Amino acid sequence: MSKSIFKKLVEETNEFERTPVPESSLKGSRSFLGMYAGEHTAGTEFVIGPLFVAHGVSAIDLVFGLLIGNLLAVLSWALITAPIATAKRMTLYYQLERIAGKNVVRWYNLVNALMFCFLAGSMIAVSATAVGIPFNLEMPTLNDWLPRSSGWVLTVLLMGVVITLVAIQGYSQVSKFANVMSPWMIFIFISSAIVGLAQLGVTSWEGFITISQEVIWNGVPLSGMSKFSIWHIIFFAWFCNMAMHIGMSDLTILRYAKSWKAGFTSFSGMYLGHFVAWLASGILYSVFLQANSGSQEFAPGQIAFQTLGTAGAICVVIAGWTTANPTIYRAGLALQGIFPKVPTWKITAIVGGVTSLAACFPALVMKLLDFVALYGLLLMPMGAVIFADYYFSKKMGFMDEAALKTDSNFSFPALLSWILTLGFCLGLNLFYGVDIFFLGLPGWFVAVAIFVVLSRVKYPLLKASVS
Repeated sequence: MSKSIFKKLVEETNEFERTPVPESSLKGSRSFLGMYAGEHTAGTEFVIGPLFVAHGVSAIDLVFGLLIGNLLAVLSWALITAPIATAKRMTLYYQLERIAGKNVVRWYNLVNALMFCFLAGSMIAVSATAVGIPFNLEMPTLNDWLPRSSGWVLTVLLMGVVITLVAIQGYSQVSKFANVMSPWMIFIFISSAIVGLAQLGVTSWEGFITISQEVIWNGVPLSGMSKFSIWHIIFFAWFCNMAMHIGMSDLTILRYAKSWKAGFTSFSGMYLGHFVAWLASGILYSVFLQANSGSQEFAPGQIAFQTLGTAGAICVVIAGWTTANPTIYRAGLALQGIFPKVPTWKITAIVGGVTSLAACFPALVMKLLDFVALYGLLLMPMGAVIFADYYFSKKMGFMDEAALKTDSNFSFPALLSWILTLGFCLGLNLFYGVDIFFLGLPGWFVAVAIFVVLSRVKYPLLKASVS
């Protein structure tokens, strides 16, 4: 009976992979508030906040950097991504196929899916650090690349199965799960910060300022870690989700919105999640360091458990879950663009298996800051291509959605925009020492410029039959 119910459920799931979302399936802002709050008050926050502490950012640089960077991220979602999403109402992958052609998009979708798998895998690993506490699993350290025990592998794989079962049921179930869990997680993060400050000896506002500047975010990086400035914080807060906003991945999510203004609901994730949660998890890590001087262990579950007990450990489990769910869902849609005849739920199930295997390797967590920056950078040029095609095609005199209108499987301008932009960014990094966190901004403008120039040459408007 349960098998037949499951089969009926997945067969009735329609994610409109190659058609615009119909009006009957559009969702109000509340759905997106919960989605963004749940996705960005999540497992990554238990890693990123502590890494800011480890990189020695000062308290003032952190607060102002987060205020500015998160605002820029919200504006990117609301003013760049959401208007295109609600105008076209198509997935990123199908919209890009209409512009760049199937042969280009296959490679893009493959890279995209792999990046999503690795990101979701790191969140499954974060959840596993909490699930393993009652079983006294040996936790990973800052320098681990390989799993330390078979118990760790088994725990990760079991978590992956559960999370995948939710993801294969489509956006509605993913969104519903986030809406239920996100308010509780936000409460736990705030509670953890209050309890953690008390454990650090904070009893007054003046004491909070002193402890923040001298103990938690004291401006001194841990041994072997680089020093972060306010510019690192601004650009990381802005571009840690670069693939989602200026990279246009959230076309897939925001296509369900009734209005482009739903893009502003990303503030729930940026300020309740990235601002509050990064500060709170940084406080938790400081408590952990105070109690375990010189420890190289880096297990978010253990860090939260030490301050809040069982509630903290459960929060880590759910936080990793709410990030992994939509990420696996997105990865499934990316691969569905390569295999359009295979049902999305089947592809998502395969993605969940690959993700679970990747999660067995702790390096995904330990190198999360660098991975997130690289992930966004790899996908960003195609977001610029979509932006330029939508806004500049008529104004600059070239055909929009050229692959569709010329019945082509390959777009030379789109492919070169991707390759040359990444080459430009690599050159800035290798020859001028520009940190990976800062490459996205100049790279996006370069990608737009390359695509516009090449499209004017390849698909001039006067020579095209415009529908």
